[in-house]
Order: sequence, then structure tokens, then C-alpha cells
Amino acid sequence: MTTVIVLNGGSSSGKSGIARCLQAVLPDPWLTLGVDTLIDAMPSTVDDGIDFAADGGVSVGSGFRRLENAWMAGVAAMVRAGARVIIDDAFLGGAASQRRWREALAGIEVLWVGVRCDGAVAAGREMARGDRVTGMAETQAEVVHRGVVYDLEVDTGVNEALVCAREIAARVG
Repeated sequence: MTTVIVLNGGSSSGKSGIARCLQAVLPDPWLTLGVDTLIDAMPSTVDDGIDFAADGGVSVGSGFRRLENAWMAGVAAMVRAGARVIIDDAFLGGAASQRRWREALAGIEVLWVGVRCDGAVAAGREMARGDRVTGMAETQAEVVHRGVVYDLEVDTGVNEALVCAREIAARVG
């Protein structure tokens, strides 16, 4: 039985909208936890944490990784305790990011979903939102998918979040 759905896509690709729709269409309660939740929870004083460049680039250091590893272990513990979780993430390290999640979620049934969106479409959403560093969406549109293996891929540039969520829900066993 699937107890974790991992949504991986670039900034403004539509992951959060899909996650909200999944919560509405799936029969059981699912928690949504995202990398933005982790970033918001971090104190600004983390040494070697996360930096957002003016051009939209994002770099993370060892301080961020240390807290991220603890967070991932905590998410896995919640699932092992009976929660179902939708993870909303952007694999900046591509396959290496997926490997970290695979290690944390070892022994748990996971549905890996790639959330694709053309970089120009995501950039338009980013501009409309106004809460992201300009350039993140276009920069991340493809890099987050490099070397990542999925069970399913959806495209929010072609389909609305609800359509994508229903397609994902149909794969949840």
C-alpha cells in the first residue's frame, strides 16, 4: 500500500496545487510536507545553510543538509507511525536528492512522481506569484529531473492540477 507520494518538480511547476488536489481526491487523510516547510522552519542563523542568488540559483551547504537529513528521518518516522504523506520537493541535486529520500524512506511504499512544466510557463507563474526569486522556475525546470527515476510523470503546463492529481490518485495502491 502506498503511504508516501513524492512530487518532484521545479519552482512554480504546480506541485503544491497538485498536493492540495490530492488531499481532496484521495479517500484517506494525507499530510502534505514540502521543502518550503523545512526552509520556513529553519532559523536564519544556520551556518552554511541555504542561499538564493539574484539570478534564481539556489545553493545549499552542510548546515542545511544536516537539518534536511533530520527532517527526512522525521517524515519517515511519521509514515512508519501511520501517517500518509505527500512530499512536495525540488530535487536540486537530481538523482542524488532522490537517493537521500530513498534511504530515508527505506521499506516504505513510495509513489515517485515527476511534475513537469515548461520553464517559460513556470517563469510566468513565478512572476505572477511575486514571492520567488526571479529565475528560479526557469533554472530548476529541467535540473530537478536529471537522473531521477519516476513511477509516473505529469505535466502542469498541459493539464490542470486536479487532472494531474486524479492521474496520480489512480496509481496509489
